[in-house]
Amino acid sequence: MPEANILSRFRQVRNLTLKICEPLKIEDYVPQPIEFVSPPKWHLAHTSWFFEEFVLKKYLDGYREFHPDFGFMFNSYYNTIGDRVRRADRGNMTRPELDEVLNYRSFIDAYIEKLLHSEVSSEVMTLLEIGLSHEQQHQELLITDLKFILGTNPIFPTYDLNVDFEGVRNKETGWLAMKEGVYEIGSESLGFSFDNEHGRHKTYIQPLHISKALVTNAEYLEFIIDGGYQNHDLWLDEGWAWVNENGIKAPLYWHLLDGKWSSYTLSGLKEIEPRAILSHVSHYEAAAFAEWKKMRLPTEQEWEVAADQLSWGDRWEHTGSAYLAYPGYKRPAGAVGEYNGKFMINQMVLRGGSVATSPGHSRKTYRNFFHPHMQWQFSGIRLAKNG
Repeated sequence: MPEANILSRFRQVRNLTLKICEPLKIEDYVPQPIEFVSPPKWHLAHTSWFFEEFVLKKYLDGYREFHPDFGFMFNSYYNTIGDRVRRADRGNMTRPELDEVLNYRSFIDAYIEKLLHSEVSSEVMTLLEIGLSHEQQHQELLITDLKFILGTNPIFPTYDLNVDFEGVRNKETGWLAMKEGVYEIGSESLGFSFDNEHGRHKTYIQPLHISKALVTNAEYLEFIIDGGYQNHDLWLDEGWAWVNENGIKAPLYWHLLDGKWSSYTLSGLKEIEPRAILSHVSHYEAAAFAEWKKMRLPTEQEWEVAADQLSWGDRWEHTGSAYLAYPGYKRPAGAVGEYNGKFMINQMVLRGGSVATSPGHSRKTYRNFFHPHMQWQFSGIRLAKNG
């Protein structure tokens, strides 16, 4: 029975969000130190609102919303739905208190279970799948947002001593040779995929070599020591302006203390581990490092063609590709159509998932996207070279 399968998945996904929050103190749920970071309490509420707004209100007869203000407070960016709290003001919402948000989650869970104990349409099943993938996206954002919240605290508090997302090392070395040719990329529609992974299409690849390993902390430290952040010749113009306007001298969370580089990790402040895979660099930094190495970033097409022969999933990997629609892409109607399509401007594609990505959420066709100055994700660098 498909409803039983999705009910089991629903419980697993919803419980994982709560498990991520277990190490937090009550004070950790509210701060918003910068606009692009959302408080953990907001993530807990927003992921519940998604199921309420897109599923329960439309498909469960007699359903009455939990609270009339929650749609306004916990809508993210859906203009079709209506007004919402400004993103920068999410941390100002000390009310509703955490207990009420947790009650909201329990309320939504109970009604979704009630819905799934009846016969549901394929449309509802599709929306539930979107909702689960949406919550998995927020689980990763929850981890990276709470790391930013704790990492900007002057005493560098520990999230969990048993979590070592930053210490992951490469599993392979060397280079993969890619032959020139025409390949197909994009979703084949086997299982769930987002609309921006469609439609599947042919792409032409020039001969190249792509690194089997991601750039390590030690390799990036060489770039810093060699004056990489002071050499304008290495940087894209906007990247050079970003470096100078913001005083950028190293990856996010790196600190030069008593002549040694340390970084804030989810298990506290530690000395840089040289052999660990680099993380928390922007596209600008990735492109500058590639230029310094006299190489380049792979395109997202090259990355996907090579993915079956690479070890990936430890870091979101920067590509040289702008986030644009695939040939034949059709934006879905209604509010769901605002999920991906309207962001296809001024952003760059990252591929591969990360150590913070929820289990079962990664796939080689998945297209993540961020503005090129963003550093707070577990993002790293894989190099490519022509020929």
